[in-house]
Amino acid sequence: MDELGSEVDAILVLEDGRAFEGVGFGASKGEIGEIVFNTSMTGYQEILTDPSYAGQVVVLTTAHVGNYGVNTRDMESTRAHASGLVVRSLARRASNWRSEGSLEEWMEREGVVGISEVDTRALTRHIRDRGVMRAAIVRGATLADAPDVVARLKEAPGYGDEDFVGRVSSKTARRARPVEGGGWTEEDAVQGEESSGERVVLLDFGSKASIVECLLDRGLDVVMVPGASSWSEIERWEPRGVMLSNGPGDPAQLDDRLDGVREAIASGVPTYGICLGHQLLARALGASTFKLVFGHRGPNQPVLEVATGKVAMTSQNHGYAVEAASMPEGLEVTHVNLNDDTVAGFAHASRPVVAVQYHPEAGPGPNDASVFFDDFAAVVRGEARGDV
Repeated sequence: MDELGSEVDAILVLEDGRAFEGVGFGASKGEIGEIVFNTSMTGYQEILTDPSYAGQVVVLTTAHVGNYGVNTRDMESTRAHASGLVVRSLARRASNWRSEGSLEEWMEREGVVGISEVDTRALTRHIRDRGVMRAAIVRGATLADAPDVVARLKEAPGYGDEDFVGRVSSKTARRARPVEGGGWTEEDAVQGEESSGERVVLLDFGSKASIVECLLDRGLDVVMVPGASSWSEIERWEPRGVMLSNGPGDPAQLDDRLDGVREAIASGVPTYGICLGHQLLARALGASTFKLVFGHRGPNQPVLEVATGKVAMTSQNHGYAVEAASMPEGLEVTHVNLNDDTVAGFAHASRPVVAVQYHPEAGPGPNDASVFFDDFAAVVRGEARGDV
């Protein structure tokens, strides 16, 4: 790394002792998180503001990051949630007609630490071989400090031991309203207020803004409630459909918060899930989940629709998956990830319960799978059955 000269002022240290030096940017602090990689070529702002990345240090495999800056419209939530960002090369200049500032300045304001000039190819290969693990970005440190950092990492809580959903989920019921020209805003939900369309409840475990927007785009009236809401708290909004959002962390940590989900299923209300919502629906119905070695994170994940043989390129961001062998009678695998044959979607044979492991709203990513929201809207309106 001699070519970096005196600019080297930060280190990235993994709990297995692997360490990299580089140039720090963003927030002037150290941060610990589970290190993961994402293969997206664009969309760094959407990634950093996706609540699913809470507690994680994100490695971007694309070589040049930050060249188009940041803007308010591309935020997936009101703030950044990722613990840190690792890149090969940070753009010196942001150049795009939509840009409202540089990635570096925005990360500093958001309190996200970053490190650049890291050999992200070697780092990604290491994670693929060894699996995700705890890691730390430390500003103002050298490789000589790495052993002390490793010792701290080994004492830090494991990713699966922390309640990240509790940090990012809604605390009160909120109603989403579309904004002319695109996007949406939210306000306190008022019981008894007239619906603008068929009302659906979004159980917020750390929802992306794009999910809400996709529901609003289909003319649905969206009320967002805390993910752990009871059935009485869900039912009071008289929903025609319920959707479980994405979110961070180990789904097994949330088993004690699924009573409302189970009662929603039993009520016959169409109940759909995305990503973490997919895993939670599976667990609510008696299936198990497991941790993947390095997860699926990126917009180039091929998924097979079992019934038709069609393949869609999907955006994914998850570190856990549903164990196919544990799925009880009545659940049918509808989609399979072609990279590793893991469950990418399932449906109930007799109830309107459908879930997908990928992100049909993309953000960033392809739109091949957006029909998921069309199907949900059709079921909510009584135009389709909502089962296999």
